[in-house]
Amino acid sequence: MSLKFAANLSFMFTELPFPERFQAAADAGFHGVEFLFPYEYTPAEIAEFVRQAGLSLVLHNLPPGDWRSGDRGLAALSGRQQEFRTSVETALSYCDVTGLRQMHIMAGCVNDAERDGAKDTYLENLGHAARRFAEAGITALIEPINTIDMPGYFLNHPHEAHQIITELGEPNLRLQFDCYHAQIMGGDAISALKVNFPCISHIQIASVPDRHEPDHGECDYSVVFGVLEELGYSGWVGCEYRPAGRTEDGLAWCDR
Repeated sequence: MSLKFAANLSFMFTELPFPERFQAAADAGFHGVEFLFPYEYTPAEIAEFVRQAGLSLVLHNLPPGDWRSGDRGLAALSGRQQEFRTSVETALSYCDVTGLRQMHIMAGCVNDAERDGAKDTYLENLGHAARRFAEAGITALIEPINTIDMPGYFLNHPHEAHQIITELGEPNLRLQFDCYHAQIMGGDAISALKVNFPCISHIQIASVPDRHEPDHGECDYSVVFGVLEELGYSGWVGCEYRPAGRTEDGLAWCDR
């Protein structure tokens, strides 16, 4: 089998305006795209960008709250449950038009004093979102993020995400496994990938520690890709890395 790679348009092809990145990704040989947020554009505009380029839209995030003020998601933030529920409906309105079938739910950042109480809020919100997405045939994803890039983020380790998924028992709640974050937090992304594979529905990649092309650094992606093929992974592999130079000039790793 061969793996399916999706270009992350929030990181790649940033030499171009966002609407032009879709065709650039297609021209570079990608068949799928993902990005952080679509909300500066209407659902119809996003759908048209995807259609014109002949691509599949494979992932984006729920509205994160006020990003400029430091919000990095809402799911674990006590007192903002209604805002979270509104964000779920906004995301669904995009899925209805674009055909997207998996959505990342960002947990958000909490301080040490808030962390203990945040879990109940997180479980409540994830359960609500998973059930709403299930009604529309959409997979809800949670992603552990490292504490260096995003200090205070509520969910940091794949095993924590696995435990939450198991505890909630919602069949469409799954793990978004980013090898970059897993390697930084645990030092052995490949072992974590194998252990948590049963609940994984999306993979992301970048070199460690510089988050550039996945052809160097602490995580050996030739091994990662071999493991994914051995395990029969049929989902997408999102290229959420910052090109070291011009995006197209760094794609030799993909040809290999």
